Amino acid sequence: MSAEKISSPKKQIYKPGKIKGFPEWLPEERLVEQKWLDHIRRIFESYGFTSIETPAVEELNVLLAKGETDKEIYTLTRLQQSEEENSETRLGLHFDQTVPFARYTAQHFNDLTFPFKRYQMQKVWRGERPQLGRMREFLQCDIDVINVDHLPLHFDAEMAAIIYEILCGLEIGRVQLRISNRKILLGLMESLSIESSDTITHIFRQIDKLDKLGAVQVHKNIVELLSFNEEEAIKKARLILYFSCEFSGNFDTLLDEITNDELIDSSNKLLQDGLDELGQVLFSLAHLPEGSVIADLSIVRGLDYYTGTVYETRLLDIPEFTGSVCSGGRYDDLAGTFINKHLPGVGISIGFTRLFDVLRHHGYIKTGAKTPTDILVVLADEAHRPLAMETARSLRAQGYNVETYHAPQKISRQLSYAEKKGIPYVWFPELGEVKNMTTGEQSKAEVERWTKS
Repeated sequence: MSAEKISSPKKQIYKPGKIKGFPEWLPEERLVEQKWLDHIRRIFESYGFTSIETPAVEELNVLLAKGETDKEIYTLTRLQQSEEENSETRLGLHFDQTVPFARYTAQHFNDLTFPFKRYQMQKVWRGERPQLGRMREFLQCDIDVINVDHLPLHFDAEMAAIIYEILCGLEIGRVQLRISNRKILLGLMESLSIESSDTITHIFRQIDKLDKLGAVQVHKNIVELLSFNEEEAIKKARLILYFSCEFSGNFDTLLDEITNDELIDSSNKLLQDGLDELGQVLFSLAHLPEGSVIADLSIVRGLDYYTGTVYETRLLDIPEFTGSVCSGGRYDDLAGTFINKHLPGVGISIGFTRLFDVLRHHGYIKTGAKTPTDILVVLADEAHRPLAMETARSLRAQGYNVETYHAPQKISRQLSYAEKKGIPYVWFPELGEVKNMTTGEQSKAEVERWTKS
């Protein structure tokens, strides 16, 4: 009697696709990313900033406190929840770290020491249209300092100095910080009798889009925003654009032009405060290389909670990276939304994932090893496993990252494994020798005395 062959059911395999806007890196890219993050963290801490971490989610009332970004927020719901829970979505993933920081400061006010200098290196989420350098999930590295009632202006300069030091340390070419003060254009518009807060907000947003839309289109849009007669609107729009576009780098010329322009009331207090503050910040940064810090009135930032100094940062030697890699500014009372205290602050953020993604795509990031391992310990055979394990423990005690090969295979295969992963040294415990995988040299070595060459 012949046995009937029974076939097992075919295994169902789900092939996942790439989720757009949610990046993940290969091991060698992740090692570079971690190295950069360690560098950023070290610089932040060298200036006295302390790390905090806030939850990935916030109440929607917190996220919408400034009323500007409701279309970007991912709300949070559970797959299975009660009808009562479904009736109102209360939580959302945070879209930046400034608003959560303001909420954090308000809630922990009595436990914090002011001025409070903090940094956060966390992921944020926005409902963006995914493209190169623009993600739905991305890492930001933020620093802010916040104080009660008054925040000295020297912190505005310190922010810029920190960012300059960080970016130079990444060795990605020349860096240029572009700095302005929103009070200058606010005072300019006030002297031009542009008083509607909504109109001013929309004009600022148009200036913020100069790189995208161009001066002609922005001028046209500003004219449409102004409610007075067309001839006067054209004249005022042209003047606003003139000061926004023409004074990149020459602060002294800017002062002369504003003082001598017959349409501008140069005694306007808001305008004069802005000019004074910008001048002080630039003076405090005079120790940086020439051309690395310039005044640029086109820098306004789109969010309306900025009230004074504003920053953007450009990479001059990487034309593929358009726009700003770091941005931020001073806000008078962002945390006041959550607490009856006057808490002015200033901060700046590195759009880390955007920077990393663009540089990676265009070949500016040089990867090497695929592992942090310094040494691979050879396993000649099972009899030598205790010796291999003891050697690995001793090398780790000396401060090295050490991996023991997983099976007693041919030495050539173990060396090939080390080469593929970029492990620089291979240790032969039964011989008491170490091989430099770069030079090919193999020599005697003692665990307690050996150092990397």
